[in-house]
Amino acid sequence: MAISVFDIFKVGIGPSSSHTVGPMRAARQFLLKLSTAAGLEHVRGLDIGLFGSLGLTGRAHGTDTGILLGLAGHEPETVDPDRIAAYVHTMRTDRSIVLLGRNRIPFEDSVNFTFHRDQSLPHHPNGMRFTARGDEDREIMQGEYYSVGGGFVVDARRAENDELTADNTALPYTITSGRDFLALGSQHGKSLSEMTLANETSWRTESEVRTRLGGIADIMHTCIERGSKSTGTLPGGLGVVRRAAAIARELIEVPEDASGLPPTMEWVNVFALAVNEENACGGRVVTAPTNGAAGIVPAVLEYYRRFVRNASDEGIVRFLLAAGAVGILYKENASISGAEVGCQGEVGVACSMAAAGLAEALGATIEQVENAAEIGMEHNLGLTCDPVGGLVQIPCIERNAMGAVKAINAARLAIRGTGKHRVSLDEVIKTMRETGADMQTKYKESALGGLAVNVIEC
Repeated sequence: MAISVFDIFKVGIGPSSSHTVGPMRAARQFLLKLSTAAGLEHVRGLDIGLFGSLGLTGRAHGTDTGILLGLAGHEPETVDPDRIAAYVHTMRTDRSIVLLGRNRIPFEDSVNFTFHRDQSLPHHPNGMRFTARGDEDREIMQGEYYSVGGGFVVDARRAENDELTADNTALPYTITSGRDFLALGSQHGKSLSEMTLANETSWRTESEVRTRLGGIADIMHTCIERGSKSTGTLPGGLGVVRRAAAIARELIEVPEDASGLPPTMEWVNVFALAVNEENACGGRVVTAPTNGAAGIVPAVLEYYRRFVRNASDEGIVRFLLAAGAVGILYKENASISGAEVGCQGEVGVACSMAAAGLAEALGATIEQVENAAEIGMEHNLGLTCDPVGGLVQIPCIERNAMGAVKAINAARLAIRGTGKHRVSLDEVIKTMRETGADMQTKYKESALGGLAVNVIEC
C-alpha cells in the first residue's frame, strides 16, 4: 500500500473532509460502479443511509450536500464553491437529481436520506449505504462505503481488509515509521523531504511534483487571503462572527505591540482563523490532513513565507514534502479521523505535520525534524472532538490557531536541541491511537459530549 503526499493534501470544499468531501466521493464512486455493473439508465430511485458519526452530525457537516453533489457528478477538486448553494437548491426545488448528469430520477431529502443516529456500520464510525432501485422498486445494487478521514474513502471490502488504497507502487524508500526515516536518512545521507520527493517521483516527474506542490501552496495562500478579507456571520445558526478580517485590519493599523515587537503570532492566528472560517462557509480549502484542521499547515507555511528571512520556493517544497510524509505515518499507523480518535487525529496530526515541515524548511537535521513532529503531537494527546451544534466552528476554528502556534513552538524547541529525546515519534503515534481507542464515543465527533452538550445554543 503506497500513499502519496497528494493523498494527504487534497483540494476540496468545506466544512469537513470526512463528512462532506468523503461522502461526495463515495456517492460518485458508487454511481460509477453501478454504471459499469448494471447500467445507470435502469435506476429509478436511490436511498442513502448514513450511520454513526455521519448519522449524528451529518446534517450540520453538510454530508447531505456533499452526497447530492457527488451523485450529480461533481468532484471536490473542481466544483465551484460559489455555485454549490445554487446546485443544491435546484435539486431540492425540482425534487429530482440527474445522476452523473445522465439520468434524472426523483429525489427528496426527507424520503431518500435516512440519518441513523443510533446505528453504526461495522468497520468505521463514518459509514454510508447506497441502495439503487429499478422498475417496481426492485433493488439493482447496494454498496457500503466508509469515509475514514481526510477525504479517504473505502468500500466495505477494503474496509474489512484494512486497505486504504489499492496502490502497491514500489517506492525507493520504504518509510512506515519514524524509525524508518531516521535510519534511511542516516544510511543514505538524505533529509526527509529528499526521500519523500524520491518516493513521489514513482508516480510523476520531479518537475510535476514541484509544480503540484507549488499549486497546493498557492491554494493555501489564496484561502488565507480570501478569509482575511471576508466578514459576516458563519452559517449554521450559532451566530459565530468571522474575526480574521477584523484582526488583520487592526494588525495593519498597529504593526507592533506596546513593547515595539511585531505581533508575529497574532498574524499566525489570523492565518489559521482565515482558513477555517472559509472552511466553515464551504469554501475551497486543502485538507491538511483534514478540513477540520485545515488551517494549521497553511498558517505555519504562511509564517515561514512572511517572517523567515531566507524563505524560498525550495523551502516551501521541502516544508510540504516533510509535512506530508509525517501525515502519511499517522494515516498508516493510527488515524486522522475525528470520529475514530478524536481531534488529536485532526488538529494534533496537523500540528505534528506543520512542526516537521517548518523544521525541515529551516534546515533542521532529520533527528530534529522527527523531534519537532513528536513534540507537536505529544501536547495534543487526548484532544476530544466535540463540535457545538455539530458544526465545524466551536471549538474548531480557534483550535486551529492554537495548533499553529504550538507547531511553530515545537519546531523551535526541536531546533534548539540536538535531536536526541526520550519519547519517539513512533511512541507518540502509538499512544495517540491507543488514546483514541479508549476515548468514549461521545467525545469523537458525535456532538453527544463535551462542549457540544455543555454550551447552550441560543
